[in-house]
Amino acid sequence: KAPAKPNVVFILADDLGYGDLGFLGQKRFKTPNIDQLAGQGLVFTNHYSGSTVCAPSRCALFTGMHTGHTYIRGNKEMKPEGQEPIPTEITTLAELMKSAGYTTGAFGKWGLGGPGTEGDPVNQGFDEFFGYNCQALAHNYYPFYLWHNREKIILPANAGKETGIWAPDLIQEKALKFVEANRNKPFFLYYPTTIPHAELFAPERWMEKFRGKFLPEKSFKGTDDGPNFRKGPYGSQPEAHAAFAAMVSRLDEQVGEILHKLKELGIDGNTIVMFTSDNGPHLEGGADPDYFDSNGPWTGYKRDLTEGGIHVPFIVSWPGKIQPGATGHISAFWDILPTFCDIAGIKKPGKTDGIS
Repeated sequence: KAPAKPNVVFILADDLGYGDLGFLGQKRFKTPNIDQLAGQGLVFTNHYSGSTVCAPSRCALFTGMHTGHTYIRGNKEMKPEGQEPIPTEITTLAELMKSAGYTTGAFGKWGLGGPGTEGDPVNQGFDEFFGYNCQALAHNYYPFYLWHNREKIILPANAGKETGIWAPDLIQEKALKFVEANRNKPFFLYYPTTIPHAELFAPERWMEKFRGKFLPEKSFKGTDDGPNFRKGPYGSQPEAHAAFAAMVSRLDEQVGEILHKLKELGIDGNTIVMFTSDNGPHLEGGADPDYFDSNGPWTGYKRDLTEGGIHVPFIVSWPGKIQPGATGHISAFWDILPTFCDIAGIKKPGKTDGIS
């Protein structure tokens, strides 16, 4: 009998800097769950994102090609909603995993093709998608709606100016249900969280923990009403420092919840967990990466083609299979697809730039 194929969980933070994690030097707040993942896994200290901004970085991840060859080279908006789609003829990471017998799910932010286009996640190899299709709308943490496959899910609790549902919590709930539902067969969970990008908003229970601890505070005046409200522009935040620490702390808690779920179901030993970020820390919506030393030892931020813009954290954990430690091996997003092909036991597409 052939050994069971391992499950794969790929967690992609949004604009998380190299220095935003405890094990990589963050001093102002703690990330115990991600630190634990790093302690039990292999830390790549020379890992690079696909690009300096969202869409091309994710395209490199999903195609195994660097931005000299990827079709998507920027954050190009498409009307009425979404970004420029990945063409049908390009084989994606999700399509390859699905062809290898994996059940595939994406939960979070897509940004590689609007609803109903050829780039829609359900047209690019995912059996289930829940979250934001459009990365511009993903700037807002209390959206009017999210997408479940091709169905628009209206969120009445966020109608008008209401703040009843913080989207990352709902997305987390759906992701954990996906893991539970597919516990007895190989699955690929792609988890492109929106944290900590754009609006610096976090649930009150997290704000309470950090309020008044990062003085002097930084305030940001954004869009709080009008025709563009929750359509991309960021909302106001008078406590930007506290909100940022709260957001990353909630992300850390969510990683812990995923790890706990895998262990609870008894599948942690047969699951590879990867954690990284799509580019360096941003300077928008009141964010203050210099205050938190978010880019660590590197120079530059998101949109800069310097180390600070593309040098990102990368952890790979597979209990009993991957020996914990650190490696200076140089790797990048276009190496992920050929690596997944090796994991799934399938041949990689002919045109790729990465190595396993």
